[in-house]
Amino acid sequence: MRSINKVILVGNLTRDPELKQTQSGQPVATFGIATNREWATKDNDRKKSTEFHEVVAWARLAEICAEYLRKGKLIYIEGYLKTRSWEAENGEKRFRTEIVMQDMIMLDKRAGSPEEKAIIDVVSENSSDLPVYGDDEGENVF
Repeated sequence: MRSINKVILVGNLTRDPELKQTQSGQPVATFGIATNREWATKDNDRKKSTEFHEVVAWARLAEICAEYLRKGKLIYIEGYLKTRSWEAENGEKRFRTEIVMQDMIMLDKRAGSPEEKAIIDVVSENSSDLPVYGDDEGENVF
C-alpha cells in the first residue's frame, strides 16, 4: 500500500532563516515556525497550544527564504518530514525531525509588492526541481 509523507502548515517564523552551504556549494536555509491550535474542553473552557517546528529549505528556495523571510512573518509551507541522526560530541546518538520545505507562500499583509508576488511564482514553478533532502550524502551542514 502507498504511504503519504506530507506537511502543510501556516504559521509565523520564530527566527530569521540562517543560510549556509554544503561542501559542494548547495544552499540550505534553516528556520523555525510556530503554529497555534485552539480548542474547547467539555466544560467549554478555551485552551490554546503552540507547536514549534524546524524547517529546512534547499537550493533556490533556501536563498529566497534567506532574502525575504524574517522573524514574525506569516507563511504557508508545504513539505515532508525527515528525521536525521548524528553523533554528539559525547558519543550519544541524536535525532531531529524537520520539515523539508518544497513550496511556500508569503501570507504577511506586507507581502504584496510585485517583486514578492514574482518570487511566489518562482517558488511554485520550481518546487518539483528541488533536490531530495540529503542529496549531498555524508555532508553535515548543521
